[in-house]
Amino acid sequence: MPETDNRPDPARWRALAVCLVAGGMTLLDVSIVNVALPTLRTGLKANDSDIQWIVAGYALAFGMALVPSGRLGDARSRRGVFIAGVALFTLASAASGAAPAPIYLSIARVLQGIGGGMISPQVSGFIQNLFRGPERGRAFGLFGATIGVSTAIGPLLGGLLVNLGGPDFGWRLVFYVNVPVGIVLVLLALRYLPSGSAGRKQSLDPFGILLFAASILLVLYPLVEGGQGAPLSDRPWWLLIPAVALLLGFWLWERFWQRRGNATLIDLSLLKVSSYMSGLTLGTFYFAGFTSIFLVITLYLQQGLKYSALEAGATQMSFAVGSAISAWLGGRLVQRMGRLLVVLGLVGVSVGLIAVDLLVPHLNGLVGLKLAPAFFVAGFGGGLVVSPNVTLTLAEVNPAQAGSGGGMLQTAQRVGSAIGVAIVLAQFFAQLAGNRGNFADALSISLRTTVAFVLVALVLALVDLFRRRTPKARAEHVADEVVRVPDAAPRHAAS
Repeated sequence: MPETDNRPDPARWRALAVCLVAGGMTLLDVSIVNVALPTLRTGLKANDSDIQWIVAGYALAFGMALVPSGRLGDARSRRGVFIAGVALFTLASAASGAAPAPIYLSIARVLQGIGGGMISPQVSGFIQNLFRGPERGRAFGLFGATIGVSTAIGPLLGGLLVNLGGPDFGWRLVFYVNVPVGIVLVLLALRYLPSGSAGRKQSLDPFGILLFAASILLVLYPLVEGGQGAPLSDRPWWLLIPAVALLLGFWLWERFWQRRGNATLIDLSLLKVSSYMSGLTLGTFYFAGFTSIFLVITLYLQQGLKYSALEAGATQMSFAVGSAISAWLGGRLVQRMGRLLVVLGLVGVSVGLIAVDLLVPHLNGLVGLKLAPAFFVAGFGGGLVVSPNVTLTLAEVNPAQAGSGGGMLQTAQRVGSAIGVAIVLAQFFAQLAGNRGNFADALSISLRTTVAFVLVALVLALVDLFRRRTPKARAEHVADEVVRVPDAAPRHAAS
């Protein structure tokens, strides 16, 4: 189909289904593995350092791969990068399940993370390219539902697989389950994903990739180093100094590379788009609170109340249900309500988490059932945040730069997640140690920190809401839409 043809791709919804399953698989692999760690530790005779790298290796590799992979999809073939990512993730999952020793599992987890980082930016890129207008909002709504549901049901699915496989094989099954899914995804991607390339091959900016990847590694490493609950004072924060220096060098290099007429790793003009930067910052703070919720709740239920992994996962199902419902609704309402929808969602998340904090000290028996309504409220609010924020953040991004733009957005989310998890878990275990093992108090102080992150995101959303309603902002938005009309068509011409 030629680029000038504005007709939508007839296979776009099938293509979206393929993308969402792949994206959900990469997100599930975080929380599922967390549930399997106790049996994995015993089965592989892994020590604390091994467990740290099994968890952190995935997160580090995932975060480093997002932006370069997004850029590669923009500059070459989005379908090609997607399929390569799924293939790598699948092979690394098989290697993880068959690992005979912790070192082999750690290496396989790094490869898994690279594969996941290759997949994720292509998902937002395909949505930007294949959908327009209200349909794009609905597609991002389904994407948001996938994020919320995958994160929330991970503990439940992990518990089911561990129970099914038993103490010796259960943790291996957590990895093996990805293999048949990955094989089917590759076959479906070859059939349904558009095979177009970006047209004339663009520079891949290899030196910029090295600078950016190194800086992200140095930012993330202090946040994930030390494992769950490591004191913040013991982390190598000095690495942030060279990280800042590398980021400054990266920015200077990108300007130099652009002046020479080459395509840069990151479209520097995005840094001047108010809607993009507002959404990116908002998402960073929201994910700092959102991701850590499930970790501290799981710790409270499993270690504090002695729930099984399966029971703890089932307790959080109401969050997933609420998130799925509201994400679908949010995708349909975002074009009409805009940033106000995100504001309402953040209020819902805050109310739900505050309710959990107030209820926990007064519950005796059937704790999971009694917390379900509050989790549903928080989940419903969360579904109105993730997908509408992605839609609004990428609304003024040229579809030709959708991969790198989406990669930057997801990198910010991963950094936010790492910050939130480091701070919240350190607080949780410090409170536990200083308060004679009172899990309710540890959960309470952790939830208040997550609420603080969400409230910062709410303030940012309110600022952006008022900015968008000024006459100047409306005029700029209309002018930008007029300029961008030709770019709205799907860019998937056959190469």
